[in-house]
Amino acid sequence: MQPLIDYARSFRQRTAARPEEFARLAEGQSPQALFITCSDSRVIPSLITGARPGELFELRTAGNIVPPYDPERPTGEAATIEYAVEVLGVTDVVVCGHSHCGAVGALVRGDDLTAVPAVRDWLAHAAPRADGTKADGDPAIADAVQSHVLAQILRLRSYPYLARRLDAGQLRLHAWFYEIHTGTVLAHRPPADTFVAL
Repeated sequence: MQPLIDYARSFRQRTAARPEEFARLAEGQSPQALFITCSDSRVIPSLITGARPGELFELRTAGNIVPPYDPERPTGEAATIEYAVEVLGVTDVVVCGHSHCGAVGALVRGDDLTAVPAVRDWLAHAAPRADGTKADGDPAIADAVQSHVLAQILRLRSYPYLARRLDAGQLRLHAWFYEIHTGTVLAHRPPADTFVAL
């Protein structure tokens, strides 16, 4: 923890050479995209995209899960999505899964999660693999994560305000897969129904 504290202590001095950039940030935000990804510490949206402060609105959840839309039971995730779309007017939403995902791996393997009931109950929001197959020993569980990302994209389409913007051509959805071990980012291409390198 000490290196993180030391860096935070010196952060102001590191930014002193760019006072106008940080002054602009204090005036408000207008991010280009909502980036929904896993809470995994190895997945850093600004590192992957090169985004500067103010360019990405981020939603990080265990397993990059988008909960089902339910206006009677609001969640922090739904509030973040709504704010990004309705207030900030983002034009793009990215759902980015990643290789070696513990959450999706637990689902694929059928791990016993009774010792972590909050995790178990949160993962219940995830759509199970449609084909019911396992990951065939692949430690990256790429196929399972990619299927999971597409399920979250479908779930986003069920959010009414998001669906309206999609229908009006004001919003685009992107399904990405980040390979931790290579740094490669793949994007889903609907015509071929496959993930290919960006």
